Amino acid sequence: MTATMDKASELRAARARSGLKHFIGGAWVDSASGETFETHAPSDNSVITHAASGNAEDIDRAARAAHDAFPAWRALDGKARRKILYKVAALIEDRAEEIALLESLDTGQPIRFMRSAAARAAENFRFFADRAEGAQDGLSLPAKGFLNYTVRQPIGPVGVITPWNTPFMLSSWKIAPALAAGCTVVHKPAEWSPVTATLLAEILDEAGVPKGVVNLVHGYGETAGKALTEHPLIKAIAFIGESSTGSLIQKQGADTLKRTHLELGGKNPMVVFADADLDRALDAAVFMLYSLNGQRCTSSSRLLVERGIYEEFAAGIAERVANIRVGDPLDPDTEVGPLIHPRQFDKVCSYFDIARQDGATVAVGGERLGDTGNYVRPTLFTNARTDMRIAQEEIFGPVLTVIPFDDEADALRIANDVKYGLAGYLWTNDVTRAHNFAQGLDVGMVWVNSENVRHLPSPFGGMKASGIGRDGGDYSFDFYMETKNIAVNLDGHRAQKFGVGERGSAKPTLGTAPEKKLAE
Repeated sequence: MTATMDKASELRAARARSGLKHFIGGAWVDSASGETFETHAPSDNSVITHAASGNAEDIDRAARAAHDAFPAWRALDGKARRKILYKVAALIEDRAEEIALLESLDTGQPIRFMRSAAARAAENFRFFADRAEGAQDGLSLPAKGFLNYTVRQPIGPVGVITPWNTPFMLSSWKIAPALAAGCTVVHKPAEWSPVTATLLAEILDEAGVPKGVVNLVHGYGETAGKALTEHPLIKAIAFIGESSTGSLIQKQGADTLKRTHLELGGKNPMVVFADADLDRALDAAVFMLYSLNGQRCTSSSRLLVERGIYEEFAAGIAERVANIRVGDPLDPDTEVGPLIHPRQFDKVCSYFDIARQDGATVAVGGERLGDTGNYVRPTLFTNARTDMRIAQEEIFGPVLTVIPFDDEADALRIANDVKYGLAGYLWTNDVTRAHNFAQGLDVGMVWVNSENVRHLPSPFGGMKASGIGRDGGDYSFDFYMETKNIAVNLDGHRAQKFGVGERGSAKPTLGTAPEKKLAE
């Protein structure tokens, strides 16, 4: 613990001295305005460092750099792009401990999860590197007399706007496929967690990504983010964040007909039937909500339990939640750390009174911890109904709502009774029920008898207010690339004659017959 703290203090001091600059066209630069903003450590809200605060002028410089770099990066052989992205993955692994420590310091996420997140970021780059050579591949679609085939081509410079919960890993999840596809990037990280975005830009530069291919602009959503979504040289926006912000991004990109990929909020159900393996289901319910401080889009924040086992299962959850270890995110024994920001802390805490007012039971928690930092006690709401705000709204913290159901139809009604549709989790040993129920859930992803176990080639994304589009494997390339169809005439097919007059008549003289016709 002491060695970890010492190393984190050393890295923090180094970042405090240098500050966080933009990375535009291969150079580290200040904001055109000279303005900066502070980033804070959630454990005590002390200042970590200052970051350049970007505006429309900085975004314009970055967009033009990405535009100028695009032709050469698009033309680069897929094997060459793969080699560069493999180098990125290797450098991430070399600096994994630094990434994990700074990510934990900046976000409040426990170091145990940030170490695995750094490894996952390297895996993301390696996964999409392997697909760079075949990214342009299409389909053969033969037709009588024609050779039809498709190819995929990179769409151009894209904007990537990433969130604050696991920013380094989620940045890699967006930037890696964009680069593999042949796109150039302007990256705008969340202003609450900007530190590791700088590390990623450093790594990309060291790996040999050409100047201007990836650009980084720090700043607020209302200024830098808005300028990015409206910029005419940016052809698409990939965004992870709140549903309300996703709606704004669509509106801001409308005038330039910008393509958008939106990975948004969730209020994901975990449905437990009485015939399930209840010990495993209990493990999954606690882990999928309280890990990552409850700040993940796929967390199972609504736990639906069959009424016959409700009391016993809820009691088992309560016992586990009461024993969750809350503490310093740099302590390897910590299971839940502080929330990202005082504003998010206040939002989460507001639901404690909301739950009581609506008639739910605060079985565990429902209070802040300590006098400093953004710590809340892991919280469990029981005796809840689907019409309560705690069952409808995304709280995005270590707060779980447990709701009983009577039968399969009741469970499906409750599960679908929210505006979101990202993920669902189903626990049952009835194979027929598993398939039918999973297909009835209005969500983009379902895990049966499992927590969220990601398979990188699989599609990742949601329905309803949870987003538009899919990530993962070739699904990512569907967003970052245009599909073009090419049809080649093979058998002498020719178009119908048109404008030659009646059959057998003399060919009209160009310039005279049309005038006569018009006169008539």
